[in-house]
Amino acid sequence: MIGVELTPEHPVDRAAALGERAETEGFDAVFASCHYNNRDPFVALDRIARRTDGIALGPGVANPYETHPVTLASRVATLEEASGGRAMYGLGAGDPSTLSNLGYDHEKPLRRVLEAFKTAERLFDGERVDRDGTFRARDAGLNFADEVGSVPVYVGAQGPHMVRMSAKHADGVLFNGSHPRDYEWAASQVEKGLAERPDDRGEFDFAAYAAVSVAEDGDAARAAARPPVAFIAGGAAPPLLDRHDLDAALAEEIGDHVSAGEFDAAFEAVSEEMIDAFCIAGTPSTVEKRIEGVLEYADSFVVGAPLGPDLEAAIELAGAVLEGSGAAV
Repeated sequence: MIGVELTPEHPVDRAAALGERAETEGFDAVFASCHYNNRDPFVALDRIARRTDGIALGPGVANPYETHPVTLASRVATLEEASGGRAMYGLGAGDPSTLSNLGYDHEKPLRRVLEAFKTAERLFDGERVDRDGTFRARDAGLNFADEVGSVPVYVGAQGPHMVRMSAKHADGVLFNGSHPRDYEWAASQVEKGLAERPDDRGEFDFAAYAAVSVAEDGDAARAAARPPVAFIAGGAAPPLLDRHDLDAALAEEIGDHVSAGEFDAAFEAVSEEMIDAFCIAGTPSTVEKRIEGVLEYADSFVVGAPLGPDLEAAIELAGAVLEGSGAAV
């Protein structure tokens, strides 16, 4: 899989045009990011489905807190029907700070994600479901004329436990990282999960879900990387900061700026070392070398936000870069 993440911060018609552009440039999957303050990702995915022919589509990633897992399964099933069988189910625990803004507790995230997609798989098979675990469902089913069938489940993950669970139970992982050092570490976690994977689960896709910013002007690409890097650095766990020898006090300062809504200050505080650790940013040749490093460990690659200072140009450049890196097979 070579995929692209589209953030529906723009009107859904533009997301549809970008999805169409991505298919033209050789991408075979589109994920729409899921943030309550942006447009609805499933509406955006439906618009993309209408303007494309074969590209796979899915939320990247939905969380089972702000929407009930049975309702999420229904939305994914609807996308599968509307797209003619091209849906993927990207599911993750969600960002704790964002969920707290909405009044949700981020309890038992690994168990919640696992129960959510196991329930969805049963619903897709036409079963009725009872659940009394991290969420409740009683005699729940989907009112579709036919069974939905098999929809690939990709778990968004960064920590060791979620990565291992993904490798044991899901169809793939969308590992949230941008540096080969992180993928070397993640590969060991995937290996542990695969050692416990049931034989009937089939093949597993270790997909890189990386922040990328590419442009012919390398400085412009790195400048465009500052906003997403600020959010990543501000919420980074200490082991991740230690892995890249980053200043924990500076990361905490950036996180405080983000929490206070002082975004310009947060972006300005991002160090060059943080950009290198948390985004693949620069000219096409620079980005290609970094992607090749990641693909020494990962099976697939998804180009994530910010993409670059010019979205249309970035999609074209990223498609060519992935082809040059050997990812487009």
